[in-house]
Amino acid sequence: MDGQDEVSAREQHFHSQVRESTICFLLFAVLYIVSYFIIRRYKRKSDEQEDEDAIVNRISLCLSTFTLAVSAGAVLLLPFSIISNEILLSFPQNYYIQWLNGSLIHGLWNLASLFSNLCLFVLMPFAFFFLESEGFAGLKKGIRARILETLVMLVLLALLILGIVWVASALVDKDAASMESLYDLWEFYLPYLYSCISLMGCLLLLLCTPVGLSRMFTVMGQLLVKPTILEDLDEQIYIITLEEEALQRRLNGLSSSVEYNIMELERELENVKTLKTKLERRKKASAWERNLVYPAVMILLLIETSISVLLVACNILCLLVDETAMPKGTRGPGIGNASLSAFGFVGAALEIILIFYLMVSSVVGFYSLRFFGNFIPKKDDTTMTKIIGNCVSILVLSSALPVMSRTLGLHKLHLSDTSRDSETSKPSANGHHKAL
Repeated sequence: MDGQDEVSAREQHFHSQVRESTICFLLFAVLYIVSYFIIRRYKRKSDEQEDEDAIVNRISLCLSTFTLAVSAGAVLLLPFSIISNEILLSFPQNYYIQWLNGSLIHGLWNLASLFSNLCLFVLMPFAFFFLESEGFAGLKKGIRARILETLVMLVLLALLILGIVWVASALVDKDAASMESLYDLWEFYLPYLYSCISLMGCLLLLLCTPVGLSRMFTVMGQLLVKPTILEDLDEQIYIITLEEEALQRRLNGLSSSVEYNIMELERELENVKTLKTKLERRKKASAWERNLVYPAVMILLLIETSISVLLVACNILCLLVDETAMPKGTRGPGIGNASLSAFGFVGAALEIILIFYLMVSSVVGFYSLRFFGNFIPKKDDTTMTKIIGNCVSILVLSSALPVMSRTLGLHKLHLSDTSRDSETSKPSANGHHKAL
């Protein structure tokens, strides 16, 4: 009987591993396809020539798509974990949701951590150096020469970064063993390096989010059609049309030798055409879109911003007054043991909405900063180098989102070994996701 029980347990463990691997593959395949179409929408079409550079661009495109899919998975994992916790509480004995367990959630978090490290330290540097490489002088040009140059650059970059991390750790830790030894590379230096980058991501997120919260109203005002109160759109369109015709006649009357005036008039004509397009869109919009959608969206943004600021203020006040409110690592209820909100499913849904709103605001704030303004992708006119930079930036922001959400008190989810399937859950590969 003991042998049969052992075989049965091994079979259950095997089927569980196969099921989790299949679910992870299907989820990532969907994210990869969506990410591919997003990047193709912004990638410059002129880069699609049929030569050696086309192969390099194709490889860089695949690596960038993989990184963007990992970023999307890192953003969606926290809402997925929260909603899974509420579903397990609502239907604890339902046969059709037995696949949704703590082991699956732990596996997804571990894969997200592993792929984030892989993309940040290997794939994206390889894509950038591979895109910029030409091969060493004296060697035969081709893909192999570019790969060889890329690998050499990666090795040199790895030595430089590891040296910086080793020096920084030696300055912090006065232990002689840590100053003289690099044997604990895998156990200490790589997690320490990722922790430093996560800290930088959190600081960047804290910098971008307030800017994004203030910019969200302006961005939505540009995307939506504003109500036409005491405005005559027909008269504005008529005036702008006359101005366009006047600029067109002036442009046709200038000789080709006056290059500066021609460029200035073309720029002014383009601005007039853009303004005319916006006015025509406002005129074609329905009364429902003008008078209902715009006020509703603005009120919703105001409510979400107010709730976010209120929750953060309350959490900061609790941290200042009550030291027991500090995050305690892996302590607390795990997946499927207790609700994360006093309002149950409604409170969890509100937390998910706030987390998505926080991420969108941070991205808007990131592109609103003057230093990162040139990173804004343009439809059908974004180079692969800029796409790689955008993918790395979004990966850093998305990796820091769960940590900052936990720190600011927007969720209280613990991925600990006390989940309902702790006996089959896998240990975390990296410590920075254990307390999320």
